Amino acid sequence: MFIDEAKIHVRAGDGGHGCVSFRREKYIPKGGPDGGDGGDGGSVYALCDPNINTLGEYRHHHHWTAKRAEDGRGKNQFGADGESITLHMPPGTMIFDDETGERLHDLDEGDHIILVKGGKGGLGNDHFKSSVNQVPKQFTEGTEGETRTLRLELKLIADVGLVGLPNAGKSTFLAAVTKATPKIADYPFTTLAPQLGIADLDTTRRIVIADIPGLIEGAAEGAGLGHDFLRHIERTRAILHLLDAEPDNGAEPATNYATIRGELERYSEILADKPELIVITKTDLLGGPEDAQVAIDMLSESLPPARNERRVMAISSAARTGLNEVLEACWDMLGTKAGWDA
Repeated sequence: MFIDEAKIHVRAGDGGHGCVSFRREKYIPKGGPDGGDGGDGGSVYALCDPNINTLGEYRHHHHWTAKRAEDGRGKNQFGADGESITLHMPPGTMIFDDETGERLHDLDEGDHIILVKGGKGGLGNDHFKSSVNQVPKQFTEGTEGETRTLRLELKLIADVGLVGLPNAGKSTFLAAVTKATPKIADYPFTTLAPQLGIADLDTTRRIVIADIPGLIEGAAEGAGLGHDFLRHIERTRAILHLLDAEPDNGAEPATNYATIRGELERYSEILADKPELIVITKTDLLGGPEDAQVAIDMLSESLPPARNERRVMAISSAARTGLNEVLEACWDMLGTKAGWDA
């Protein structure tokens, strides 16, 4: 199961206390202070791990605690430091302070950051000896480790994000061009969590594709799956907007395009400026290649003005037609970074 939200409580280990001790050995009646320092408490770290793609480990395991340090001992023996722990999280994990709402970190590959710091060890009485205080009984206690309640949110990182109304054919397309196995059915909202797949164009080129659950009107205000998944599209480099050739809702493809496009623009200016490829799906229901071209021409003429140059193509995932052409077009779109080549 894909898990993209979790709340955890992290606690660092307390520092060990300093020790009050005096040297006691035969024939040495005045040995002096020899109390050692306490160790430092363990800390809690977060490591960005590219081999993980979900926060599932943190959905049911909420409390993560590092080890307390050992106290100091006599004979100037220092207490051992507490053992730290490292939490492995997927790239794209945003870490928030649950109390203040402040975003603390946005993990990217290679990041290894501290979440809460262990307490400092206390000082033993050996530290307090002096010419005027030869028998010190002072010591300091170790400080407490930091504690925090954190909210974790995962934004998928993919090259291309699939968007469109429910039943637009996104899952079928993903299954056809990658080895992903999303749930596919003839009713809306079969995809309830983002799905990732990798499309290999050849031995040296690959595209990471994210199937974002179907959006509906009002998604930018939280309707339907709304904010839960719109944020994933922000992490994609480009958008593949899929439109059913014969929509279930009876509307024209251009109308459905305008609906979803409006939600993307209302949610984020970043989304509005991403390169976009529009693809008409299920063209096997229309007839031959000539009918698919007619659909492309009609849609191109009826689309509203765009911020960036866009391109319209057509596929049939069931008949496996047009898939390679769309992947090549996606590769070209990603290569230009800002849109299509002039």
